[in-house]
Amino acid sequence: MKIKRLAHIGIAVKDVDEVAKVYTEYLPLGLDSRDTVGELLTGFIPVGDTSIELVMSTTEDGVMSKYIAKKGEGVHHIAFEVEDVAAAMAELKAKGVPLTSDEPRPGAHGAKVAFLHPKATHGVLIELCEYPEKH
Repeated sequence: MKIKRLAHIGIAVKDVDEVAKVYTEYLPLGLDSRDTVGELLTGFIPVGDTSIELVMSTTEDGVMSKYIAKKGEGVHHIAFEVEDVAAAMAELKAKGVPLTSDEPRPGAHGAKVAFLHPKATHGVLIELCEYPEKH
């Protein structure tokens, strides 16, 4: 598996617009793009070659709403860009590393994504992302 870069740090938030103010008003950064993936709304704030991804549920019973109710707002995951997420998943499975799904799932910006189970990574949710060529 080849890791290209640290793609983003995901932050669980209740409100993308409200939290974006921390980065756009306190710091000299800007909210660059938004995307909707299922019931999730994301906002991306570029910082060099990586981004901060603000992630919120659009429903009260959504995955991020449940996460925030349990753990509060804050760092949710770190994401690495890989060349081929399916090949990376196969390599990890061969090593016995548990994943949260058997196949890549759709992610923001047209990415294919997979997550390493946090029980195998000392509590850190690690995302692998494969972006389309024109990302």
